[in-house]
Amino acid sequence: MNVIDNNENEYLSILEDSVETGLEVNFRKSWKVLVVDDDPDVHKATDFALRGLMIEDRPIRLIHAYSAAEALKLITDTRDIAVAILDVVMETEDAGLAVIRQIRQLPGSQSLRIILRTGQPGYAPELDTIRHFDINDYKTKSELTRTRLYTSLTTAIRSYNQMKKIDEMRSGLEMVVKASTELNQKRGLELFAAGVVEQLCALLNIEPEGLICAQTGGPEDKGSPRIIAAAGRYSSLIEQPLTNLDNPAIRGAIERCLREMCNLYDEGLSLYFSTKNGGELVAFVETDERIEENNRHLLEVFGSNMAVGFDNVVLYERLRDQAYLDPLLRIPNLNKMLELISESPGINGDRCFAVIDIDDFSSINDTLGHEFGDAVLKEVYRTLRDNLNESVISRINSDTFGLLGPASEVNAVKLLALFDSPFPIQGNELRISATIGLVALEKGKPADPEVLKNANLALKQAKHTKRGSAVYFSDEMGNIMRDRIHLLRGIRSAIESQKFFLVYQPKISLDTGKPSGLEALLRWQNEEGEYISPDYFIPLAEQSGLMVIIGNHVLRSACWQLSRLREQGYTSLVMSINVSQLQLQEADFVQGLERILQDYNVPPDKIELEITESIAADDPRKTRDLLLKIREIGVNIAIDDFGTGFSSLSILKYIPAGRLKIDRSFILEMEQDDSIARIILGLGRNLGMMVTAEGVETGDQYCALRDLGCQEAQGWFFSKPLEEEALYKWLRTVFG
Repeated sequence: MNVIDNNENEYLSILEDSVETGLEVNFRKSWKVLVVDDDPDVHKATDFALRGLMIEDRPIRLIHAYSAAEALKLITDTRDIAVAILDVVMETEDAGLAVIRQIRQLPGSQSLRIILRTGQPGYAPELDTIRHFDINDYKTKSELTRTRLYTSLTTAIRSYNQMKKIDEMRSGLEMVVKASTELNQKRGLELFAAGVVEQLCALLNIEPEGLICAQTGGPEDKGSPRIIAAAGRYSSLIEQPLTNLDNPAIRGAIERCLREMCNLYDEGLSLYFSTKNGGELVAFVETDERIEENNRHLLEVFGSNMAVGFDNVVLYERLRDQAYLDPLLRIPNLNKMLELISESPGINGDRCFAVIDIDDFSSINDTLGHEFGDAVLKEVYRTLRDNLNESVISRINSDTFGLLGPASEVNAVKLLALFDSPFPIQGNELRISATIGLVALEKGKPADPEVLKNANLALKQAKHTKRGSAVYFSDEMGNIMRDRIHLLRGIRSAIESQKFFLVYQPKISLDTGKPSGLEALLRWQNEEGEYISPDYFIPLAEQSGLMVIIGNHVLRSACWQLSRLREQGYTSLVMSINVSQLQLQEADFVQGLERILQDYNVPPDKIELEITESIAADDPRKTRDLLLKIREIGVNIAIDDFGTGFSSLSILKYIPAGRLKIDRSFILEMEQDDSIARIILGLGRNLGMMVTAEGVETGDQYCALRDLGCQEAQGWFFSKPLEEEALYKWLRTVFG
């Protein structure tokens, strides 16, 4: 298209009132304006119309693009374009609108202002275009006289300048906020100071060119000023003394500012900060512009606020010491060690991480006092420090040290050898034992975040094997732990979603051949449809403290089921329920049991609680007192799996139990050797206790037990454990 040919009389008005020019354009401080049009004459006319004009005391520098693609490339490659004067109709009827959409998708292009102009307004209606596009102005080319073009451009540049100021202020504030939360001493101070320089330059609307010098110490102790942050061409001077600055004028201005303790506005800007701890700082920025009186007041307020910020940085440095240093030994604590583990790649060779746990340290504290315990920690640390020159030593717990270093130092043999000799503690020779868990770290790679957990797992394994030993973490340990964690999560999920359920195994009277009771057995089918063995998940539930919740669920469900059975006429059946040691240790266990019996109107004598032999043997006096309370409310007690533990036979006489259950392992042996079964049956008779045999699977076992005088049995010979519906069907079949 040829604008001048088609609209000559209208568009040539843009050339009217042109002025003589001869100004030399300062490209560094000029406004960059992109002209996008496919007609070269339009570029010439625009250049002529704007030549010599100043906006906000800065000249205009035109950049030219003759296609949408060229415009996008220039915007991508050129920094700080303030305004784009964009033609709507170029390669296509809406090429300009397409360019706007693409511009707004470019990072950092939101501040770029756009003036849209067209010689064919029908292709882009004015109201719709302004409504849907982020533009400053939309005019036909005939409307854009020189004066109107200057007016639109001035408005757009002012808008751009304001947006840039906001962006620069936001950038400086973000750096200040980031520094205020940074706990690393060196980087925290540098970031905060750099943010001050950038924000100060943004306030003055100048390019970031400046530095901050810190005058360490108070009035009585003036140290040599050091540069703690710098921008632009001064960046290389960070962490250097001010004397290294080779600009005498700037160096003199900073020294004078420190000496006179006030802001200076000649030879650039020197802003003075005084902190509560007696420190002094000067922020210097280069500027040729005169700073007005009202702006000086603003800078003083800014300086006061930033002085508070520097005080906060100092406070954070102190907090950092508390967060990362052990107060007794002044060595890294757990937090710092975790950082070191994740940051150190070990490029010089294989590394190892170890946790050293001092055995029986709590007993040392209790018997010899905390002062003696502190002396033990100090002497152990001194020994580690003197023998592990290339390793980082930390205290990660009250009696546990963490070590990170080369495998040549941090290894089981060397570490255990350090505890072979007695330690001199307060004039005494004390032998100290330590148990150690180690994790080998892969060369050249950051450590796994789980390294501490893995080391503690190895430590636990070492303690389980032999105190005073050392164990390396292995993949097998990790797999076992992951399986346990997965299972534990599954248990918690099953509790929340009520996925645990009960099955009931009939117990048969060997005198009558009829059912005498049921044993409630816990079952769990996970989300994958797999049945998890109780032998697998119950021990973990007990270790994790979840067995109390599960056990209460079993008690309540079994009593509810017995209540339903009694409603159906099966009133002679006794429900046997297993209870764990953790349940019995609950302070309100007996009261809770009574409430459940009342809730379901179940006779206490129709409930039998089964405890293991080990529970009976653990603190017999306390267990006896509890079981007597249970017997007082009418509930029976049975000792399960008898003969598999290591308790004294006197337990049977001491514990108020009315039934013994012969473990299935002894029933399986009966065809070869029935001596243990005979002994247990004899004990039961002599003590006046009933005896139940578990795991009866054959007719021969049934007949042998009946002939030996066993009163009751259960097992697959009679019935497998049954769910509710199958149980009712079985009972109807047996009772007729």
